[in-house]
Amino acid sequence: MTVTPLPSRRARIGVIGAGWIGAFHAESIAARVATAELAAVADPRPGAAEQLASALGAPRHAQDAAELLADPDIDGVVIAAPAAAHTDLVVAAASAGKAVFVEKPMALTLADADRAIAAAQEAGVPLQVGFNRRFAHDFAAAGRAVREGRIGTPQLMRSLTRDPELADPAAVKPWTIFLETLIHDFDTLNWFNAGARPTEVVAFADALVAPDFADRGLLDTATVAIRYDNGAIATAEASFQARYGYDVRGEIFGDGGMVTAGDVRATSARLFDANGSAAETTRLNIDLFRQAYTDELAVFSDAILTGEAAGPTGEDARAALAIALACRASVERGSVVRLDERGAVS
Repeated sequence: MTVTPLPSRRARIGVIGAGWIGAFHAESIAARVATAELAAVADPRPGAAEQLASALGAPRHAQDAAELLADPDIDGVVIAAPAAAHTDLVVAAASAGKAVFVEKPMALTLADADRAIAAAQEAGVPLQVGFNRRFAHDFAAAGRAVREGRIGTPQLMRSLTRDPELADPAAVKPWTIFLETLIHDFDTLNWFNAGARPTEVVAFADALVAPDFADRGLLDTATVAIRYDNGAIATAEASFQARYGYDVRGEIFGDGGMVTAGDVRATSARLFDANGSAAETTRLNIDLFRQAYTDELAVFSDAILTGEAAGPTGEDARAALAIALACRASVERGSVVRLDERGAVS
């Protein structure tokens, strides 16, 4: 057995955003990514960065992300701030010479996506986007099966995301279901069908979980159909309330077979008793994708240490965003929309 030695030093990573996912990423860096160390935490909320940094043993904290970006001892940053701030933070981090990992969506417009990509390219720094499903063992295995030609030519593809609970409908921003939820599915479908370009999109969405919030722009249930230029047809669906648990699955059907990924069950164990048959399910994304979240940050850390980026790119993020924006246009127009070669709605 050959043991690969750890690098002589660890990547020094700062986390911007101490909310739900930022705190989990910080914990992963501090405790589960062997090639990295948590160097700092930044968050504009008074006390938030200090509290998280103290809990995880990070030596520095700041309310202003600019202070973290100016620190010469920090190699890279994980951006887990609200989505509207992502692009400006990517540009600022790249301009400061930091490697960048940014949560999805990287941007909310194609122009901003282009701005983020250009900033990383001009600075010569890695830019990785948090599409964690690519790192989940079952999705990774499905992707390999497609790339190895084991299912033949993809013809029908499917991806779905069902969150277990819509806790606060008033907190959901308009178009979140496309820009922040289904954008994972769009990236997954593009990745499964690598090399093909989406040409047509039609989306249907409504407030079926919390209909009283429909007049505030809430969309909590959606289904999308996508046609690619290689003939493949894909569907994606999302719901913000699956009572039975956190449900994420994918499927690729081709002329030579089919491969699936994802399982709502927490384990393969099943209980059989007087009430019938039952299985435990997961309720949180950080439980279902714990391994994937850790592995994507390990890949980011390796990119810092080697200079060779290997995770989902800014271009991948732009391609998924193009579909999300096409979904919005489709819902607003009530029709199929077409995308040009750069992903813009025509």
